[in-house]
Amino acid sequence: MGRQHGRIMILGLTMMLAPLPVHAADEPGAGFDVLRYELALTPDIAAKTVAGREDIILRSTKEGLSRLRFSGNTLSIDRATVDGQAVVSRTEGDALVFDLAKPLGRGRMVRLSLTYHGRPARGFEGTATTLYTSYFACDWMVCAQNAFGDKADFALDLRVPAGLTTLSIGSRIGRRAGPDNSEIHRWRAPRPYSAYLFGFAVGPFVERRERVGRAQLAYLTDQPIDAAGRFADTPRMVAFLAGKAGVPLPVKTYSQLLVGGSEAQEAATYSVLGLEAVPATPGDPDKDWAIVHELAHQWWGNLVTCATLRDFWLNEGITTFMTAAWKEHRYGQAAYAAELAVAERRLAAARAKGFDKPLAWGGRYPNLGTRRAIQYSKGALFMAELRRTLGERAFWAGLRSYTRTHAGGVVTSVDLQRAMEAASGRNLGALFGAWVYGEG
Repeated sequence: MGRQHGRIMILGLTMMLAPLPVHAADEPGAGFDVLRYELALTPDIAAKTVAGREDIILRSTKEGLSRLRFSGNTLSIDRATVDGQAVVSRTEGDALVFDLAKPLGRGRMVRLSLTYHGRPARGFEGTATTLYTSYFACDWMVCAQNAFGDKADFALDLRVPAGLTTLSIGSRIGRRAGPDNSEIHRWRAPRPYSAYLFGFAVGPFVERRERVGRAQLAYLTDQPIDAAGRFADTPRMVAFLAGKAGVPLPVKTYSQLLVGGSEAQEAATYSVLGLEAVPATPGDPDKDWAIVHELAHQWWGNLVTCATLRDFWLNEGITTFMTAAWKEHRYGQAAYAAELAVAERRLAAARAKGFDKPLAWGGRYPNLGTRRAIQYSKGALFMAELRRTLGERAFWAGLRSYTRTHAGGVVTSVDLQRAMEAASGRNLGALFGAWVYGEG
């Protein structure tokens, strides 16, 4: 996810400021595991509204599950059924709740079927002729935004005006004519992902593609410029990150959608980037951070995902550090030091206001900037400290082991510690205790 860099203001994750105790009974997503989301949506590009249906296939993880809680949003639920039996939806605090007629036993699988319509309060951006979603997936669909550890399959049938281009998670596997001069584009995800990574875009986009190894890179834009030129360094970034991760680019096609403004946001298999967030020409060490940061999330964040917000630094601290590592590789040691200096200044600003917490802290942050100072900036500085402490060979071997071992899964800070200890043959309890757990 994007950060604030210089004058560029990136979309804030305001939903993430409140603490979320793990497995709390009132937490959206608690008590069940979503296996698959199936959606058929009709977005209105000009009005920025959406209507459609959604099926959620889920399994109870507790005995006597009596209600299903999802993240609250502004959508109007027209109809809801569980295995064909009508249920009533209601809002309870910040949650959308469905009370079940009969409690579910542990392991029971059911289908929650919904139809809804409305104007999402967040997560719908674009122009009069384009629409793209940003971070808040659970504002335009029903899901649990912060249940990072609950990865699920995603299938989307998107009805749009004929002739427009669509982008979503994974691959477009079909296109057919719809009513009233529309088309229905069928998209399917290649593997289960966390719900916050779902998304789509619609518009008169110009698209270009190129092959990099076994993967394809796609460049889309509605801007009157050559998007591929703005992303000319992406193949080199892919090669660098794949080498450091020990895992090839984990998607068959990685798309970059270039839009107006300063957007910088990753989705499961693509990123949305604003003109103000990317260099006008390749080779600008100050302006290419957003491209590599969002690309790095394809490994750290999307493929290997923190289990809860407590360990969110594993998503953002690692990718912020990898941005600095890319700059070192591309531009030299001075660029690496300059990027880490940005992190040091942001952490120092938080400390000057009396706020500094361990990386795996689960309490409440006073604002988004302070959260980023810890989980993005301090997280990157800790990765740099690990590199200095362990040396090049052990550090990068540990990161490769961590990424390979947990590919497709969820992690906590302990998983990174174990990988680094195994690679280095050292006990890192004191170092992780001081930086990550707040011990000692």
